[in-house]
Amino acid sequence: MNRNRLIIGVAGALVVALLASAFVYRQYKLQVPKAVASQYIVVANDPLQVGARVDASNLKLIAWPADKPVAGMFTKIDDCSGRALITPVVMNEPILDSKLAPRQAGAGLPATIPEGMRALSVAVNDVVGVAGFVIPGTTVDVLVTGMLPAARGGSDNNITRTILEDVRVLAAGQKIEQDKDGKPVSVPVVTLLVTPEAAVKLAMASTEGKIQLALRNTIDTKITEPAPVLQAVLFEGVAQPQAPRRIVKGKPVPPPPPYQIEVISGDKHTTKSFPNEGQF
Repeated sequence: MNRNRLIIGVAGALVVALLASAFVYRQYKLQVPKAVASQYIVVANDPLQVGARVDASNLKLIAWPADKPVAGMFTKIDDCSGRALITPVVMNEPILDSKLAPRQAGAGLPATIPEGMRALSVAVNDVVGVAGFVIPGTTVDVLVTGMLPAARGGSDNNITRTILEDVRVLAAGQKIEQDKDGKPVSVPVVTLLVTPEAAVKLAMASTEGKIQLALRNTIDTKITEPAPVLQAVLFEGVAQPQAPRRIVKGKPVPPPPPYQIEVISGDKHTTKSFPNEGQF
């Protein structure tokens, strides 16, 4: 009798153990992640700047979840090789079609200029270039200081005004010029992206005046149109010069009619006129 009870107890324990094992196995299967299908996409092998031409030397393939596609991505290096970047990318950043210039646009700075826009370079110094913080991708306002046309040849009266606002910097670098002794010197240069109309203003300002760049937050695109500042107002505290008033003269008063006297001499009648002076 005891033997039968022992057999029944062992069998029951085995059944419980089997059920527990099945439960644990089922929970383990739920916790183990399922294998995800992957594909290869093209990414940058190194940090690349605007205008850089992408090819097999600076691109590579990495695994990417097949169910998480990115719009404009490439799965083969040959599909995007030879095109230029219009925006900087960091290492391992996916190369997208929206970040590349058309294949026929070439490489370098021209490929980064949108249709209808112009790139104009201006010479700057450490002060004008905001101590080196004006770099590609930043935005600036352009201020110019010059002499009022009316002050030329007379008392000097300089004026500073903002001619361009929210202008994007395409490039910042150096160019070689000659100093007064003919020796080559390095001159900082900033290239700005402007409209054709703004390019004309900027060229005139950099030639006839002194320009200054004001760095602004890239998310601040508000156009403020600040009022110009006159030298006399800034340093002397005098009021802004006003345009002279035009004096409108009335019509001239016509002179009074002359006096006429009839003179009778015998059978002759004559009329003589005398000016009317208004007083006698």
